[in-house]
Amino acid sequence: MQCPKCRGNMRTYERNGVHIEQCDNCRGIFLDYGELETLTRMEASYHSAPPPPAPGPAWGAPHGGHHGGHYGHHRQRSWVGMLFSS
Repeated sequence: MQCPKCRGNMRTYERNGVHIEQCDNCRGIFLDYGELETLTRMEASYHSAPPPPAPGPAWGAPHGGHHGGHYGHHRQRSWVGMLFSS
């Protein structure tokens, strides 16, 4: 398949049941019919889900004197960002 923009080679990726075509040359992303709506629904459900609770130390366990700071613990801003993270 050729890219409709630059005529480069297209590569197909599957992420969570959605097929995404991406150009090797211009890096353009192209979706088939209905896939944008699927991504939109998945994005909405991702943001409506509550974040999982952070596991804390067991009751009475020593905490090492560290108070606060969530270094490295953050939720990605967008499900679409996760789509291309791997």
